[in-house]
Amino acid sequence: MGHCVEIEKLGFPTAPIVTVAFKDLAKSNAASRGMPYERICFTPHPLASKTDEQMYHVLEGSDPVTGKPLMKEIIDALTVPLTTEEKKTGTVSPDVGPRTYVDTAENLQRYYADNGLTDFLPIILPTGENVDAMLKGTSHHPDETVGKMSAALGAYPEWTFTVRQVAINAVMAGAQPQFLPVILAIASTGITSLFSSTGSFARMLVVNGPVRNEITMNSGIGALGPFNAANATIGRAWTLLSKNLGGAGVAGATYWGTQGNTSSYNNLCFPETEEKLPNGWQPLHVQKGFKPNESVVSVFSGWSMSDVCWFSLQPMHQVIQHWLTHFFSTEPGAATLLLDPIVANLVKDEGFATKDDFSEWLSKNSSTPAWLYWDLHSNTDELKQAKAGVEPYASYLKVGDDDEIPVSRYVRTPRPKASTDSLQGNAAGYWNVWNESGHGLWGTAATSSVELVVLGGETNQYWSGGDFAYVTSASVDKWR
Repeated sequence: MGHCVEIEKLGFPTAPIVTVAFKDLAKSNAASRGMPYERICFTPHPLASKTDEQMYHVLEGSDPVTGKPLMKEIIDALTVPLTTEEKKTGTVSPDVGPRTYVDTAENLQRYYADNGLTDFLPIILPTGENVDAMLKGTSHHPDETVGKMSAALGAYPEWTFTVRQVAINAVMAGAQPQFLPVILAIASTGITSLFSSTGSFARMLVVNGPVRNEITMNSGIGALGPFNAANATIGRAWTLLSKNLGGAGVAGATYWGTQGNTSSYNNLCFPETEEKLPNGWQPLHVQKGFKPNESVVSVFSGWSMSDVCWFSLQPMHQVIQHWLTHFFSTEPGAATLLLDPIVANLVKDEGFATKDDFSEWLSKNSSTPAWLYWDLHSNTDELKQAKAGVEPYASYLKVGDDDEIPVSRYVRTPRPKASTDSLQGNAAGYWNVWNESGHGLWGTAATSSVELVVLGGETNQYWSGGDFAYVTSASVDKWR
């Protein structure tokens, strides 16, 4: 919708085509951008994984909203002059409600929950006293603008919010004043934790630098569990401010995750175990260009994280490489591994002097299961070339579905110029890239498609892995 509105403003007609599940969101998006009567064409929902025959049936059918023949409607949208009514413009602004509410504590808890302002767990009421105490955690003026946020990439309205408004949500989450600079840094990225997609995205926060110890975050035993106030409430604050300061998280309107994600409660929030990094391995924020003594929060996006409790006589680096080869996600091509210090040191002892060395080795040496390779490439030229006897595709086709194709889904790709802005707008963190041999694969927006973070209490040689992609980092010190 956003692209079509911008093109229309340049004087070119468009025919935005939206599945019917997003009818209300599409119309409100157009209205928020000043074009409440934009001609929108709707199709049935969903349209994924349909054959050509099924897709032609959709195109030859009717718009489920207007009942008009779909193809004629699309052509008319592009060719028929606008009516007087359709030329009307106007915008809508979100209702932020009154500045204060006065009632009993019980009634206010109910009010916040009934109006979708919480994660439906009890909150700390943001009284004037509580908010003033929270604001002592930063030197910034309460009315200073922190940033903008919307429910999805290109979605309107973009909500602008202040330090005070972030502090209110930090209070609600149960955070302490000394946590506020970290929460402000998260908010400054403009990235919602509740992305408006039918895919049930999750988010992850990695904190690096001195602030980890200053606010006593837990990077050891149970770091991903309910055992630390900072880990729990900082992550929770991101969910609450995404709902209240970005218009996200309204199920059926601005949130469409078909099953949702339990990680959305506090967004996998933890610090890296920097003190236990193998000698020569840099902490994440240093890998991203910050200095070791800077405090930084890094944002990741994905779907799931799995514990890997795998004992093997194989060297650890080969165990991890085998897992990456056979790990499958909706967007294969990005992975983040959380390595217990025991595992990280095993890998270091196997000859990987730095994180980048290991990440690059994994990217180059991971293969793709044959069945997945052809599924990913079914709409490209590889299969045609394989059937025509062109190598190496012909040889790839001869292996069984249970075998592996020597093509990695985790090829490294350079970050494009001006990537910071594009990353902050790309909530998923992915775009299509090409590896050196020309295969179209999905890659991550980060400088490496396999990210490594050291985390854990050294109780066993376990680790975790998932399809999270690095999105961006933000300074915590800026918000002290």
